[in-house]
Amino acid sequence: AAVVMFTGKANCPYYAKAELLADYLQTNLPDFRVHKITQHPDKWEQWLHDICEKNGWEHRHSPIIWRELLDRGGKGQLLGGLNDFLEYAQQYYGITSMMLSEEMLNIAEENLQAHLEIVKEDEEIKSLIKPMQIWITGASVPICYHLIPLLANGEVFGMTTEISIHLLDTDQFKEILRGVVMEAEDMAFPLLRSISEHTELDQAFIDADVIIVLDDVLLNLEVQSLENYIREVSEICQVYAPLIERNAKSEVKVVSSGKTFANLKATMLRTYGPSIRPENIIAVATSWESAAKAMLARKLNTNTAGVKDVIVWGNITGSNYIDLSHAKLYGYDCAIRGPPNFQRPLLNMIYDSEWIHSELLSAQSTLSSRVSRCAAMLPAHAVATVLRYWYHGSPEEIISLGILSEGQFCIPEGIICSMPVRFQNGNWEVVTELEISETTEKVLERLSHELVQEKLVGLKEINEMHPYEAE
Repeated sequence: AAVVMFTGKANCPYYAKAELLADYLQTNLPDFRVHKITQHPDKWEQWLHDICEKNGWEHRHSPIIWRELLDRGGKGQLLGGLNDFLEYAQQYYGITSMMLSEEMLNIAEENLQAHLEIVKEDEEIKSLIKPMQIWITGASVPICYHLIPLLANGEVFGMTTEISIHLLDTDQFKEILRGVVMEAEDMAFPLLRSISEHTELDQAFIDADVIIVLDDVLLNLEVQSLENYIREVSEICQVYAPLIERNAKSEVKVVSSGKTFANLKATMLRTYGPSIRPENIIAVATSWESAAKAMLARKLNTNTAGVKDVIVWGNITGSNYIDLSHAKLYGYDCAIRGPPNFQRPLLNMIYDSEWIHSELLSAQSTLSSRVSRCAAMLPAHAVATVLRYWYHGSPEEIISLGILSEGQFCIPEGIICSMPVRFQNGNWEVVTELEISETTEKVLERLSHELVQEKLVGLKEINEMHPYEAE
């Protein structure tokens, strides 16, 4: 017993003639079995080269036809092309094909359309079962440890979306990564298809859907200058950016977080990765936002969920400004009550302006101290929250996000700056209709200047280190 294998370009008229004759033989001869495979015209040459090399055949045209012997192993018996098959059918079965050229061309066109529909259907099916590829850099940090369960429990990407997590760090942290991988595997998350550690950069970000950048530097200005730390961060981004461009998916989402230089990392990845979609590079500001809401809720003895529209402007892990001028209070327990959507301006409910300045707004405030001391849980939750909003939309409230400025609110273009946005339908948009006060304008001018200077220092340091590359 044998199966005759037919493969050809989907739009090839000679393949069309051969397959029609094969169908006739299979219908009328009990021992004749046929298996047909079409190849896209763009992939045909490579596929033909590979199968001929594998089997030691010499064949250069479409179609290629061979016999697969069912009761033997090894390669099949090459019959050849259309003319060889016509001769084979005539010699063994006394049957030939009288198909006209016009019929051949029409069937070839139908074959191509059918092939394209099958390919599209296969891709749709694969997209449903192929896990999302999540890469985390600087993955030895505690933030990553707390982030993995939040990503794997289904709440971020959806309860039907499987994920694969890739942990990337330097070789010195290999054992830490291995321990995290083993622990995550032991937890047996239903949606975690796989988790792996990586220390080789050449394989970084392959097929990445989401990249979470957690690389940090340990700031100690008594040991070295701020400029040196900025250079260190810029060099990391100069390595990552081209790898992301080369290996990641074209729609990859890049999320910058960590305890230091969140804005700068996003800015430099954009600078050195110009083909990465600019709207897909963000820096996470929700740690400050949620911590401020919690402090305000404690002050007012109310639920944190009732505090909304607190805005973080500027440099997330540097000089930033907590803007309460648009903040609202929902569900506040007092003499005046209303429906669930009834809200009050938050500043009207806090009369202690000195508390606001000392606890929230100054650089040495209690809020600043609390966020700086956060080990991992808060920033991990912030990353997971922003990703959930990005994929599923945010509540009807303002979210602070570090994004590439296009001149909104008179912020200079080309820097990643935290500003108010809303997430919807898989995208975010800046809340440009927001009116800002003169005080906020002046603060934004100062914060923007600092971000521009930070970017310029990063570029200057890199240019001095690699003058030829910079050119």
